[in-house]
Amino acid sequence: MKIKIVNRSKHALPEYATLHAAGMDLRADIVERIVLKPLERKLIPTGLFIELPIGYEAQVRPRSGLALKKGITVLNSPGTIDADYRGEIGVILINLSSEDFIVEDGERIAQMVISAHEQAEWEEVETLSPSDRGEGGFGHTGI
Repeated sequence: MKIKIVNRSKHALPEYATLHAAGMDLRADIVERIVLKPLERKLIPTGLFIELPIGYEAQVRPRSGLALKKGITVLNSPGTIDADYRGEIGVILINLSSEDFIVEDGERIAQMVISAHEQAEWEEVETLSPSDRGEGGFGHTGI
């Protein structure tokens, strides 16, 4: 699949790290390093603009290493980039650790997964068909 991209950053295009990787790393494109204090969130620019085909979205997700080692995650995870969005891709990072975290220019801050999706059409009805689960919700199936 080919996707149109404008790269206004100083960094290479996102790429898959391995042959079977689902996500491509997104890098911070900043002039000065950004300090994220504990529980602070900031929008980090990437310098990337994309044009997705209709029926696809780009999902912005945390990087597992940053989450585990530094307590840094993507706040609206996964963030969705719609096919009709033409603005710069930004990543909302939050620091869930007890220490400051410094975002450096070019640092891999998130990953992006391209995914197909459907648009639903609602069919209003009076009742729903029964299922084994029924109305059982959060944690109802036990441990």
